[in-house]
Amino acid sequence: MSDVIRCVSPVDGRVYAERPAATDQAIADALARARIAQKAWARVPVSERAKICSAAVDAMLAMKDEIVPELAWQMGRPIRYGAGELRGFEERARYMIAIAEKALAPIEPDPKDKFRRWIARAPLGLLLVVAPWNYPYLTAVNSVIPALMAGNAVILKHAAQTLLVGERFQMALDRAGLPAGLFQTLMLTHAQTAKIISTRQVDQVNFTGSVAGGKAMEAAAGGTFIGLGLELGGKDPAYVRADADLAQAVENLVDGAFFNSGQSCCGIERIYVHESLYERFVEGAVELTRTYVLGDPLQEATTLGPMVKADAAAFVRGQVADAVKAGARALIDPQAFAADRDGSPYMAPQIVVGVDHTMSLMTEESFGPVVGVMKVASDEEAIGLMNDSAYGLTASIWTADADAAAAIGAEIETGTVFMNRCDYLDPALAWTGVKDTGRGATLSPIGYETLTRPKSYHFRTSF
Repeated sequence: MSDVIRCVSPVDGRVYAERPAATDQAIADALARARIAQKAWARVPVSERAKICSAAVDAMLAMKDEIVPELAWQMGRPIRYGAGELRGFEERARYMIAIAEKALAPIEPDPKDKFRRWIARAPLGLLLVVAPWNYPYLTAVNSVIPALMAGNAVILKHAAQTLLVGERFQMALDRAGLPAGLFQTLMLTHAQTAKIISTRQVDQVNFTGSVAGGKAMEAAAGGTFIGLGLELGGKDPAYVRADADLAQAVENLVDGAFFNSGQSCCGIERIYVHESLYERFVEGAVELTRTYVLGDPLQEATTLGPMVKADAAAFVRGQVADAVKAGARALIDPQAFAADRDGSPYMAPQIVVGVDHTMSLMTEESFGPVVGVMKVASDEEAIGLMNDSAYGLTASIWTADADAAAAIGAEIETGTVFMNRCDYLDPALAWTGVKDTGRGATLSPIGYETLTRPKSYHFRTSF
């Protein structure tokens, strides 16, 4: 009897969807089909690949009216924001399609008499994409479309929480006319995923998820020499300098902390504010936070849905409680949000002050609707605190001085430095991180380098 992969909806705690895990034979057949399909696909011109991938984007967007409520049921994001993820999906996919011809073009050294030399970007072969639930379309598209454009085959294993997303990718690519077997979504258990990797049945794994998950991927890949792209945890900081536009900083940082119930890879989890603006920043942030509407994500008025699981909410509530016990102050009364209930995934947003780096709230990933705010006296103090973390995905600086932002950014240990914005991914830039946030890069021309291997050609043309 096979395992069953279930999506338990955070909306009401019921099973929303379930599928049987793939059998060992089904997995073997899928991998074999992918290998055969990839050999032919690698010979297809990039321009022809682009036509099919563009048609797949169109096909996905045509399913918007079905996808938006599905997302709310599967992971809790309010329906008023569901279409936003599809807009981001389209932006990233179309950008990577548009730059593929140039990014995948051969590299030609300076001419040398009697020789013809070039470096081709050869496909890796078969890519396994292990995608998360929090932004299930955005995170998967970072790898799926570029991998196909680069001439690879793709197996997508989506999170159980968003298992229907994998099926939507399959539908879109099938409707676009992608050759059979080239892209396949599989319902896999953790053990099956580990076996595929440890037995070297794929050539590259792109994983987005927790640090623990990343360690499991590395353990499975040990000794195989399979490439690993890992986007793991984050504890992204913001620094509000004395010259910042206060209203802009408050509006954007509150959104950056609480959008998607704080369940964003690059969401704001800690804020450092110059002492000259601190009191006014906190006052403005609290006032704005109190306007959120926590509730049923299927209702248009809801601006904050449930967290993905009750256990996840319990962890964040525990962080807040521990910080308060250690002397911090929680400024938002959860009772002002009728839907907030202990033991449920419905959690009110929270701002905590009087925090320091002895507290889990400021050092361990929360991945929920909470943010700690600290007062700082200088750029140097802010830089030290921002770097005092095991993670490094993004960091944002709020200032009127771009030169100062660049100088501060050069000192911050992070993958992306923002000025006067946060919680956003530009497909023209490499998406990458440092420390426990992982390794590798997706998107931008650099993203194509991780989906291909260099192959050198050295021809003597005459003697």
